[in-house]
This record gives sequence, structure tokens and C-alpha cells, in this order.
Amino acid sequence: MLIEQGRTIEARIFREGLVRTGTILAARLKSTGRNAIALADGTEYLLPGGAPSVTEGAALSIEVTREPLGGIEPWKRPLARVSSEVPREALDWPGESVAFPAPDDPLEAAGWSDLLDEARSGLIAFPGGALRISLTPAMTLIDVDGQFEPDALCLAGAGAAALAIRRHGIGGSIGIDLPTVRSKDVRLAAAAAVDAALPPPFERTAVNGFGFLQIIRPRRHASTFELAADRASFEARALLRNASRAVGSITLVAHPAVIAQFERNPGWIDRLSGQVGGAVSLRADAALGMEAGDAVRA
Repeated sequence: MLIEQGRTIEARIFREGLVRTGTILAARLKSTGRNAIALADGTEYLLPGGAPSVTEGAALSIEVTREPLGGIEPWKRPLARVSSEVPREALDWPGESVAFPAPDDPLEAAGWSDLLDEARSGLIAFPGGALRISLTPAMTLIDVDGQFEPDALCLAGAGAAALAIRRHGIGGSIGIDLPTVRSKDVRLAAAAAVDAALPPPFERTAVNGFGFLQIIRPRRHASTFELAADRASFEARALLRNASRAVGSITLVAHPAVIAQFERNPGWIDRLSGQVGGAVSLRADAALGMEAGDAVRA
């Protein structure tokens, strides 16, 4: 999390076992041409730029440029490009590492739970209005609604949408549906608000007469909304984090789909047991919502 004045400006969730963007892998070219594919550690990587001068079956190094997205697009292969570097892990984010579980939780203090709630619901409030984020195969759509009169709501909503894009790591094609305003000056000011709040690189259109603005950003990984679309996996990880604050033997009570995630990943339960210092058991409850799981004293 990038935290400024106690507020989360940018957040990223690295899923266990996922090969991160920026990793250099030793691979073998599986197929050539415009849809070239490289194979590394059993995973197929699409090479949009091809692999010039590399013959099919030859060894090569590739750099991961987009991680598997999962969520509503599990079929999309991760992307990569040919690299001259030797294999290495992705470079770490700069900053301070914090222990967890621990008496203090700076991520929670900066709004970790709020971030997850926004990802789950697709709703983000801002002064005078709210954003509704919807995922589609073509783009992420952000609808702006609120109580202000249209000109003011257009300006406030544009800035709030840009902050949400950065906060949740939204990439690719993004559409922002602002209130329709007649004034060209207001539309120009709304576009300027996006430019001020969203760091490059990105490209955008002007705000058209119907209040629509499109943004294109590099899509290197799944946004938190895309992660949350895989509900059972998302909620299982969230519950693990909450449960690790407990002390002693506990029972994880959750929706059956969430419990199934734990059963498929016994290592998670072993690690949690070490954190809480006691045995961890599982109990499925179909009456619970996906996000309503809890850790209770055994």
C-alpha cells in the first residue's frame, strides 16, 4: 500500500504462487508467428511482439508483462516479451515491510478493510456522490452519480474516478460515465481533473457531449475488483488475515465455497495454526454470505 497522510493512495495484492510482472523466466518457444507462445514452468505465455529470430523449440528468456487475470477472464493467458536478461525474480516494491500478525496493523489503520469492501461491492463514496464500478470483458466501467448539480458532480466525479483507478490498480480500457453537461469548459475541467489525479502512463479521450470519457492504462495485473470477482478465493484470503489475529485453537466458519478453498490449500491452514498457536478446524455454513466468515474459539 502507498499511504499518504494516513490514506491509501495505491494498493496491490500479490497472490501466493503467482509469477509477478517483471519476472524474467527461462522458457522454450512453443509456437512462432503473430501469436507466438512460450512455455515456462508448465505455463503458456503469449508473446504479442513475437519472437523474431528464435526458432520453434529453442530456449529463450522472457519477461512477464501481464499476470494471469483470473476473475471474470480466467481464460486469458499471461503476457510476456523476449528478454536478454538472465532469469530473476521481479523487483520488490520500495518501502517498509511490516510484520503481520502484530499488535499494530498499519495497513488496517490506512483503510485495508475499506479497500476490500470497495472491491467486493463495486461502490465507492465520495463527497456529494458515489462511484459504481462494473467489470465487463471489454472494459471496466465507472458510473458517477450523486446529489450535486450536474456541473459540480461532473468535476467531483472525474477526480474521484481517477483516484479510484489508481487506488485499486485498474488497467486496460476504462470508461467513466459522467453526468451530461452542456458546458465545454466544464468538460475540459473534468478531463483536467483526471490528468491531475492519475499518474502516467495513460491515454484518454476528451469528455464527449454525453459525459463519457475513456482511459487506456497498461494492464500488468488484475485490479482488486478483478480479484474480488473470484469471490471464494478472495474471501478465503481475507478470512485468513482476520483469523491470524486470534490466539489459541480456532474454528473457521464460512460459506461452503470458502471452506472448499481451505480444503484445497491445506498449507494455508498449517501456516495459520502456527500463527495462532493452536489447532485450526473448518466448519461450512451455507446460511452465511461469502464475506461473512469468522474465526471462533474452538
